Amino acid sequence: MRGTLGAFIQSCLLLLVRADQWRLKDSASCELNRKQTDLNSFLWTIKRDPPSYFYGTIHVPYTRVWDFIPENSKQAFQESNIVYFELDLTDPYTISALTSCQLLPQGENLQDVLPRDIYRRLKRHLEYVKLMMPSWMTPDQRGKGLYADYLFNAIAGNWERKRPVWVMLMVNSLTEADIKTRGVPVLDLYLAQEAERMRKRTGAVEKVEEQCHPLNGLNFSQVIFALNQTLLQQESLRAGSLQVPYTTEDLIRHYNCGDLNSIIFNHDTSQVPNFNNVTLPPNEQVTAQEIDSYFRQELIYKRNERMGKRVKALLEEHPDKSFFFAFGAGHFLGNNTVIDVLRRQGYEVEHTPAGQPINRPASPESDHHLDESPLLEPFLHELPHKEEDQGRPLEDDDLLELLEKAERKMLKKKRRNKQKKQRHRHFNDLWVRIEERSEVRHEGRRKWKRVVVRAQRGETGNVQSVGSNRHFLVWCRRLQQSLYHSSQPAARVQTSRCEYPGCENSNLGIPPEHPALVSL
Repeated sequence: MRGTLGAFIQSCLLLLVRADQWRLKDSASCELNRKQTDLNSFLWTIKRDPPSYFYGTIHVPYTRVWDFIPENSKQAFQESNIVYFELDLTDPYTISALTSCQLLPQGENLQDVLPRDIYRRLKRHLEYVKLMMPSWMTPDQRGKGLYADYLFNAIAGNWERKRPVWVMLMVNSLTEADIKTRGVPVLDLYLAQEAERMRKRTGAVEKVEEQCHPLNGLNFSQVIFALNQTLLQQESLRAGSLQVPYTTEDLIRHYNCGDLNSIIFNHDTSQVPNFNNVTLPPNEQVTAQEIDSYFRQELIYKRNERMGKRVKALLEEHPDKSFFFAFGAGHFLGNNTVIDVLRRQGYEVEHTPAGQPINRPASPESDHHLDESPLLEPFLHELPHKEEDQGRPLEDDDLLELLEKAERKMLKKKRRNKQKKQRHRHFNDLWVRIEERSEVRHEGRRKWKRVVVRAQRGETGNVQSVGSNRHFLVWCRRLQQSLYHSSQPAARVQTSRCEYPGCENSNLGIPPEHPALVSL
């Protein structure tokens, strides 16, 4: 189930119909060409003034696809006033609600609800995954501070309290190929981070419950069937008797090649494996078809209708704003898509090929700038590294001078605004919270700042105290430089207390895994 927050579910697709397998694999053999006219395009333009856009994403690390995304798609994002996703990926409530959604009722454990044999096989498989995790991880992941035990707990911790359907999806995400992609934000999350950084308005067209309840609505016998099939596949892979018919690498290749094939992306959008398999006995084939039909109806068609109507309402509510709607690519491909819903409502929506110029809004205030290219804020991924960041750090005297100027500017602003303003939140893979508390000392009555930095490396970091604003700023600057030069964007920095509702149910004090967030 894609678009619900987190990261349990980067599931490999199970056993597609064989005819579809060969057709998809043949089309996946395209040569990747980075010429602008040959790039993929999952961009659609909603024709109005100002124009708005649909953009199809996939749930993979953004670094695997970013260089193949056309410039006009990136420009549409940059020029839009408001960016909407399926869910609000930066809202702590969303994380908390998804955590609660995945849990069994209070007092129940997985061992109480699963058949004994399936529970035993599940436990054995998870023990195997935990044992293999260190060898699956890449040197780059280890260099960024990811440790196998931490990664396993982040994905599979507290698994005995989860509902069986979520455990099934979790098992699908615990493969060697998917583990190697952990530690980098998926495309959806990266766009959400960039929207926040560019100070764009953001929002969501769905509620957590609307994505969560369809999965929990599958009846128990179907869930047991799905979990059993998932375990059978993983056991066959371990024994070397089965080759995965379709992988994340295939999905990435199709996306980068611009293959607008609904079969591929519908499964990435729903994040639910396809259990249709010609090798199943007839009675099990019926069950597999029922599951596939249920999820197609609940996770694709019904959501498309609901999302399309909410997009229409937003467009009508803000006729003078340009929107960028970033949804799973499967919502725009095949039958009964979000685009179809908009077209039935009278909107003209057309596919925008790579290389086609983006029409700028024809608003009165922009008339005198028609001959000028707008100054668009670049993406963080594409910012050039400053020379001083790549070489020797600044001298201490120069650094102190810069910090003193910054401090004076900060103090002036503080005097103008007595009421403390909330700082703009930055969402990256390193979270640091700075707490301030006044501790009156008898000698000098100086205020001290307490900086809590706990780097998740399998152990808790030290608590350090830094006195005086000047030395505090120097310390922060040096900390920032050391973190940058050590290239640890994936290290998690823990705070000293629970930071979001429901986090007591998550692992290691960090938000729970979910596919729309990050593949860690």
